[in-house]
Parts: sequence; C-alpha cells; structure tokens
Amino acid sequence: MVALAVVVGLWELTSRLAEKKAIRIPLVPLVVGGVAMVVAGYARGAEGAWVAVALTSLAILVWRMTEPPENYLRDVTAGIFAAFYVPFLATFVSMMLAADDGPWRVLVFLLLTVISDTGAYAVGWRFGRRLLAPRISPGKTRAGLFGAIAFAMTAGALSMQYLIDGGKWWQGLILGLVAAVSATLGDLGESMIKRDLGIKDMGTLLPGHGGIMDRLDSLLPTAPVVWLLLVIFVGTG
Repeated sequence: MVALAVVVGLWELTSRLAEKKAIRIPLVPLVVGGVAMVVAGYARGAEGAWVAVALTSLAILVWRMTEPPENYLRDVTAGIFAAFYVPFLATFVSMMLAADDGPWRVLVFLLLTVISDTGAYAVGWRFGRRLLAPRISPGKTRAGLFGAIAFAMTAGALSMQYLIDGGKWWQGLILGLVAAVSATLGDLGESMIKRDLGIKDMGTLLPGHGGIMDRLDSLLPTAPVVWLLLVIFVGTG
C-alpha cells in the first residue's frame, strides 16, 4: 500500500510539474527507484533506503540524458527533489512496519497525523481569527495550530501508554507535539508548491479531496519524525 501510494503520488506530482512548468522528470526511473526505496527500507533499514536513493538519483541523471540537453539541470533537480519528497519520506513508514510491533507503530503514526488535522480543523473553524500563514494558506489559523497540538498530544499520550510496548505517556506528549508541528509544516509546504504551480489540488482521484498527494501532504514529513522518536523512546524493535 505504501508503494502504491508512492507511485500514484509521483504520477500526480510529475504530471502537474509537466503541465504547469514544462518540467520533464523521467518518470520510469523515479517510479522504479521509489518502489525500491520502500522495499529497501523495509528489508535493510535506513542503510538500504539511502543506497536506493543514491541509485535512483543516478538513474534520473542518466535517463534524462536520452533527451535534448535544454533544461537538463532543471529537470534532474526537480526529479531528485521528487525522489526525496515522496518515496524517501514514505520509506520511513515501511521502516516503522519492519519492527516487531510495526503495525502498532504505523497505527500510532496515522492516528497522530489524522487527529492533528482534525484538531486543527475543529478548533480553527470555531475559534480561528488570526491566520497562521496568510500568504501560503488562507485556511490555516493560529488557533487551529494550537488545536492540532492539543489533540495530537492527547492522542500521543494515550497511544504511547496503551499501544506501544515500553512506551510512556510523557513520551507521547512529545511525540504528539512534534507530529502536529511537522504535519502542519507539511501541509504548508505542499500549499507552497500548489501556489507556485497555480493549482488548487494535485489531482482528482479522490472526489472532494483532490488527489493522493493532497492526502499525503501532512503524512510524508511526519513519518520520519515519528520513526525517529519511536526509535529513541522504545528502540528499533
């Protein structure tokens, strides 16, 4: 499922870059390398993921050489950015899954991100007055950020206490705080990309919600944060 989400996300991202900026990213090596990152991260951990990233970057550089040299640097730079932005960050989900209690770690990661988004919407809709980043996202408010943090910290404390072996409630407070901030930054980051491209959504696969990338925006940057803190708190499993 992680690999499938990566493939669809890369297709959406590269399609929008081609349509709006005429950036020609070699999709074949990017998709193959992206799937390889996810598999390598699960099978070989961080070391395997980094090797897959390096090989994917090299493949993008070489594949683009088969086309005219105009805008070569722009295209390969965008390709390497896409490789890091989508599959590399998603690889941390498969690395979480590789632990003995991997399914629980992934569940906690998903819960924190979803509940953070829910808290931001619920509190921001009711109490939001001052915008958080008006130039980037007119819908984000400072109250919404505090709501996201409060909801995620509560969920984090409960999750670490009852779902993760060896976890402590106070660790969940830290996990929730950091996850809420990273999820918010991820949302703002993709909003910046969409504003630069002049689009509202990355795709149309999910009616009423845009594309897969519009759902992954907060999940992708939160994955390495949750993975790292879980490793620090309870080990690699």
